[in-house]
Amino acid sequence: MGLAHVASGDLFRENVSKRTPLGILAKSYMDKGELVPDDVTVQMVMERIARPDCARGVVFDGFPRTVAQAQALNAAFTKESKRLCGVLHVKVRDEVLVQRLTARWICPACGLVYNLLSNPPKTDGQCDKDGARLGQRNDDQPETVRNRLNVYHTQTAPLIDFYRAAGLLRETDGEQSIEQVQAAIVKIVASL
Repeated sequence: MGLAHVASGDLFRENVSKRTPLGILAKSYMDKGELVPDDVTVQMVMERIARPDCARGVVFDGFPRTVAQAQALNAAFTKESKRLCGVLHVKVRDEVLVQRLTARWICPACGLVYNLLSNPPKTDGQCDKDGARLGQRNDDQPETVRNRLNVYHTQTAPLIDFYRAAGLLRETDGEQSIEQVQAAIVKIVASL
């Protein structure tokens, strides 16, 4: 659709890997499964959307995560004569999220992502592409996932009502098959 994909998690990891001051600060929160402070997150996002590939528009992934971030995004967009067209809420029960996230494993060499439930490697614990031993991100450990869900319910879930009140919320059932969820998301984004 010609839109840039801007994922806050990718921005955090990019800044962490480059050891930027924002990345070092963000890592201390991410390792505990806590949200990175709003001012740090908003600064990273605004720097990212200033790049040329975002000129036609963006699809945010994992941002905003708090009402304060949403308000900061609205203010930044107003200042730049931009607007938010819609917000997608993919609804999934907590127990399903815990199963899915703790089943995620990554190849440290090439970055391929596996899920033991939906996309397992051919050989247990080994990357199909390069044979490297798979590992888990710190934020995919069961205790961290549960903490992330608690943080979500207290800090992020209020965004559902915030965006519903603004007339921007679109919802879909995230417990369907990958293909069904993808088709629903494409349909919603195309309608915006």
